[in-house]
Amino acid sequence: MSSMASTTLSYPFEVREDEGGFFLLTFPDVPEAGTDGATRAEAEAGALDSLLAALGGYIEARRDLPLPSRRRGAGRAVLPPLVAAKLALYQAMREEGVTQVALAKRIGRDHKEVRRLLDLDHRSHIGLVEDALEQLGRRLVVSVEKAA
Repeated sequence: MSSMASTTLSYPFEVREDEGGFFLLTFPDVPEAGTDGATRAEAEAGALDSLLAALGGYIEARRDLPLPSRRRGAGRAVLPPLVAAKLALYQAMREEGVTQVALAKRIGRDHKEVRRLLDLDHRSHIGLVEDALEQLGRRLVVSVEKAA
């Protein structure tokens, strides 16, 4: 991911029915993510969990995150706000070349707390994620859209 500046973190997915009648859901931008189900609804129900697991794998492997494309698919998986903020923090750290230990010093916290900030399953305080982003020259902006 080159930059997450002003990026809405919702990833397009595609669903197709295989020859056995199962519905396969894939994310073109995140090939590691995907799920299936006996019905389309069942496949879509597992989409977000699959996407989060794959994006967490990018963090564990210290890889750049894939930017979500604007392509149209069967649907889009919208990331929860806290997860989106954590992914933005991770990518900002990569772009700035800042380690977890260095960021911990900047925000006056233990490096274990920074590790939890990057754990997509941990319920971190959004204020701490915001503070960390500010130390990296980023600002967290929230927007609200009318649901479709």
